[in-house]
Amino acid sequence: MNPQRPCHTAQDDHVNRVIRYHVQTKHHFNRYARSLGYLDWANQPDPFRRFEGAQLIPLPLLKPDEEPLSPAYAAIYERGAVPSQPVNLRTLSRFFELALALSAWKKAGESEWALRSNPSSGNLHPTEGYVVLPRIEGLDLVSGLSHYAPREHGLERRADLQADAVARLMAAFPSNAFLLGLTSVHWREAWKYGERAFRYCNHDVGHAIGTARVAAATLGWNMVLLDGMDQDTVATLLGTDRTEDFGEAELEHPDCLAVIWPSENVEDGASFVKCEHSTVPLFLDVAMVKEVASGTWYGKANRLSREHGVHWDIIDEAAKASWKAQAEKPAISLQAKTFPPSDMFHASRTTSDAGPTAGQIIHQRRSAVAYDGKTSISAETFFHMLQRVMPWAERSQLERSMPWDVWPYDPAIHLLIFVHRVDGLTPGLYFLVRDSRKLSLIQQAMNPELDWTIAPGCPDGLLLYWLLEGDSKRLAVQVSCHQDIAGDSAFSFGMVAEFEGALRERGAWWYPRFFWEAGLLGQIMYLEAEAAGMRATGIGCFFDDPVHEIVGIQSLAMQSLYHFTIGAPVEDRRLQMLPAYEHLVRNKG
Repeated sequence: MNPQRPCHTAQDDHVNRVIRYHVQTKHHFNRYARSLGYLDWANQPDPFRRFEGAQLIPLPLLKPDEEPLSPAYAAIYERGAVPSQPVNLRTLSRFFELALALSAWKKAGESEWALRSNPSSGNLHPTEGYVVLPRIEGLDLVSGLSHYAPREHGLERRADLQADAVARLMAAFPSNAFLLGLTSVHWREAWKYGERAFRYCNHDVGHAIGTARVAAATLGWNMVLLDGMDQDTVATLLGTDRTEDFGEAELEHPDCLAVIWPSENVEDGASFVKCEHSTVPLFLDVAMVKEVASGTWYGKANRLSREHGVHWDIIDEAAKASWKAQAEKPAISLQAKTFPPSDMFHASRTTSDAGPTAGQIIHQRRSAVAYDGKTSISAETFFHMLQRVMPWAERSQLERSMPWDVWPYDPAIHLLIFVHRVDGLTPGLYFLVRDSRKLSLIQQAMNPELDWTIAPGCPDGLLLYWLLEGDSKRLAVQVSCHQDIAGDSAFSFGMVAEFEGALRERGAWWYPRFFWEAGLLGQIMYLEAEAAGMRATGIGCFFDDPVHEIVGIQSLAMQSLYHFTIGAPVEDRRLQMLPAYEHLVRNKG
């Protein structure tokens, strides 16, 4: 026995298990990750969770020209440009409308299906939203936990929580703060995608973090993830560990909590909030959570499918291995400097310029199903889009640009970009490094013969490197499970993560967070595409290792986790679009 050899730890075992899950669920040219192989339509999961016996509190259906009005889309990225709104029933309604609500219905023949503000793999929507509300002046709701019901645009009262206990729980946060919780029903994705579904569920958590952060920004509210807690605490507060409330219904996996609060701005340009504290903790007190959760609970979850043809044990194993068992007690400063805009594309504009509102962009967001294969975008627009996904990692969290101020970590995702039709850029392979401190690590993981040249015309501070020249359309299609959308667009890209090193350093609980960051990034690209008159779509089906081979990645140091593509869409004229809440208006009439 070698005494110098480090002991194998439980953390090592959990990391090995999530790596094993990741490797086993890769797609290859000669085989795909396992799934049922066909769609069991008789057992398609119900996309709408309800809790029978829980009181439904309808939220007001607001028209676009009703208060609170949506600001200009460009304004939500500028610190202090959007006036802070109070937390009341109308602003809470607008928040959920832009974060998790229905955005439209599509109809083809006799079939109808809903679209939502938050994107989802296969439109299957595994993500559920919850809100913990303390007593807030002007908000006529009892303190408690509610589940958001998107079809009804209402809050289902899951638990009456002692107001004094909730007040103590929230005392460390700014005035009028409340909590948002997200959970996942893994079965909704597994029904179609089989063992790869755990990846897609976590993409969708990231999408929902993004839509919630953007929705908060339209109201002048701040939002940060409370990711210092262990997952048992999240489960306790959201009630996902209450097996008696689920019975034979599909369980929900507790993903994350975030705190949201209204902000104000003072004349010196610093961000200021009404709070006795100079910091915001990124965790909740465990004892207080248990006290709060001892209130009265209501409702039984509905069953989403009559039968499950296959139960994918590997998803349960990945969820268990990546369960965050350890808690930390990090905090962030509330004082944030204001930086000049890094985005030169909009530097000459003011937020009062005519342009689409944030609400318009969010409501019109769709996933493209086909592109015209000929329309290009300007290099200026392309660079602007990439600047939107730069977190400027050297800044403190609340000094980072929206939405990256929600994310309490340095970036671990970078972009391998297939440029097809960008005016002013030579077609080929490019790479966006989202944290300058990671450049050497990334280069060491790739083919040493690649030419790392800053892209011509690239704005200062944007680390976009030109790796290879040439027509990459066919290659992009090939590695994206032969989907034409990857080559018919203006550009497509793979989100490449700093993988094994981060897992070994942080633990297996970090595995879902790779996908959360990827989903958050994808959500901003969805909105940016709409703002540019284009359309985006996520690509979950790609051949993992063939993507890596393009740039010579031969180890698990870097792994591609999510693909994306943006271009000029071809609309399916056979589909009819219907208003999101026409069914509620019709029923009222």
